[in-house]
Amino acid sequence: MRGPSQFALLRQRRFAPFFWTQFAAAANDNVFKNAFVVFVTFEATNLVNVDAGMIVNLIGALFILPFMLLSATSGQLADKYEKSRLIRLIKLLEIAIMAIGAAGFLTRSITLLFVALALLGVHSTLFGPVKYAILPQHLKTEELIGGNGMVEMGTFVAILLGTIAGGLVVAIKPAGTAWAAALTIAVAIFGWLASRRIPHTPAVAPELEINWNLFTETWRNLKIAQENVVVWRSMLGISWFWFYGAIYLAQLPEFTRGVLGGDEHVFTLLLALFSIGIGAGSLLCERMSGRKVEIGLVPFGSIGLTLFAVDLWLATRHVVPAADGTVSAFIAAGANWRIVADIVLLGVFGGFYTVPLYALLQARSQPSHRSRIIAANNILNALFIIVSALAAIALLKAGMTIPQLFLVVGILNGIVAIYIYALVPEFLMRFLAWLLIHSVYRVRQEGLDNIPEEGPCVLVCNHVSYVDAIVIAACVRRPVRFVMDHQIFRIPLLSFIFRAMRAIPIAPARVNATLKARAIGEAQAALAAGEVVGIFPEGRLTEDGELGPFRPGVQQIVAAVPAPVVPMALSGLWGSFFSRAYRGRAMRRLRGMFSRIAFVVAPPVAPSAATPEALQAIVQKLRGDQR
Repeated sequence: MRGPSQFALLRQRRFAPFFWTQFAAAANDNVFKNAFVVFVTFEATNLVNVDAGMIVNLIGALFILPFMLLSATSGQLADKYEKSRLIRLIKLLEIAIMAIGAAGFLTRSITLLFVALALLGVHSTLFGPVKYAILPQHLKTEELIGGNGMVEMGTFVAILLGTIAGGLVVAIKPAGTAWAAALTIAVAIFGWLASRRIPHTPAVAPELEINWNLFTETWRNLKIAQENVVVWRSMLGISWFWFYGAIYLAQLPEFTRGVLGGDEHVFTLLLALFSIGIGAGSLLCERMSGRKVEIGLVPFGSIGLTLFAVDLWLATRHVVPAADGTVSAFIAAGANWRIVADIVLLGVFGGFYTVPLYALLQARSQPSHRSRIIAANNILNALFIIVSALAAIALLKAGMTIPQLFLVVGILNGIVAIYIYALVPEFLMRFLAWLLIHSVYRVRQEGLDNIPEEGPCVLVCNHVSYVDAIVIAACVRRPVRFVMDHQIFRIPLLSFIFRAMRAIPIAPARVNATLKARAIGEAQAALAAGEVVGIFPEGRLTEDGELGPFRPGVQQIVAAVPAPVVPMALSGLWGSFFSRAYRGRAMRRLRGMFSRIAFVVAPPVAPSAATPEALQAIVQKLRGDQR
């Protein structure tokens, strides 16, 4: 992985002010909500005639309601207006809302606190589409994973700190409500000050006419999202994670008390561990993805979410609630360490799952509709959260225990994952490609920046093994349409991957002239559409590890659609399982596992200079002596 790490973004104005604005917003939401919950539960029982538990549930429902009602409008505003100014106005609204909340705390008015809570939900609804739509306008494509990882990490850390701080300050005697009022206003002011340094972010659709009918606008945005099947499935995947996560977080307090016998400090510890796991998984995404939008991590994340949900159920089957519910007693019990590991790893794999999906949603959405699509995603998220609450209530009332509920959700996650990956094979293909270069091979990459970030280009490479295309696709940041031998294209199992990659089968003219002409036409059409085309000019796998003569197919393609030609070389694959190193046959003996291979890319060559002889000489030099 080349280039600065994601932490370098915190030193740059194009990211840091937004990061701290978002951090403050997430923290303040939870400072206020938890302070409100603690105040109602422990301090204000004599002020209302309604059960405190009912009010606590009402707090959650009231906060999520604006996402259902106003997301369609907020998405339009984020597309129509310049985003940095819009964020500053939203932050000023937050200060006013916190002033109402402060008045509610100081006067011990439940009504004012509910008004502030509802308005805080409106604030979060307005901020949501801007929050995710602004990143693609300031970050490069290869920075989206790292930027989203930082945002997700910051969000969960802010949620954790805000939750802890809200509960602590309101419990201070005798002026806890005054401290809560002061803290929420201070955090809101900090967020506004940070937002003032967000750089100018032009409107993507200034001519847009606002449709104030939230129902028709929501439906229209959902239809736009459905036009791109990958974007639509990404939205469903993100919303499913909110369903999954909402059930775990909602049941965590009672799981701590009733199953583990822990007190509120044990609950805070488990919440902290889950948040740390999410943050760690989010930050690891950049390194594991090679600084590209690597959706291959999504199946990896979903596997972990299922495995550790099942293991959490297994770990709690014989747990007896502790008599001493303190943190020290919880840690001293060896059996609890497995539970701790499961909760941390659920967070880690949750990060692997969500960060690439958010980055993919940003990268693949139409720029002119990006905020509105994100707003539609927020509506889906809210719906899934509500359904998760109803499902949890129904299953628990039916006699299911909390560990059993965790098990059922984990199994459902596996079923949902299989369904999504069957509908969109690209997710599974990218996972298999990612797995190949992180388990079977160890790849040294050099010169990837020589591949143009946008526009058409042709990649040419030597042909050593049956998985050359998969290795290249796993390394290159842009999707590649490979032109490959029709016999390799039809190999069982690999054929699934090649079809998902939209590879183009080709045959020699003497074997199938029609197929060759069709392949040349498809490659030219792909270049005309601005795509990347990959070709193995030797036309066949090497029999001895050495380069064979390059054929003139590249010249035929770029003659009709001039595009830069990028020479590349693979080395170290000869002798591995997928090469023909064993008596001219591949996949006969397990060998070459965990091989160290190299993938080197040279600067582009002009179409007029891309002769077979010139390209072969460059590839030979790139490859060197290692086969």
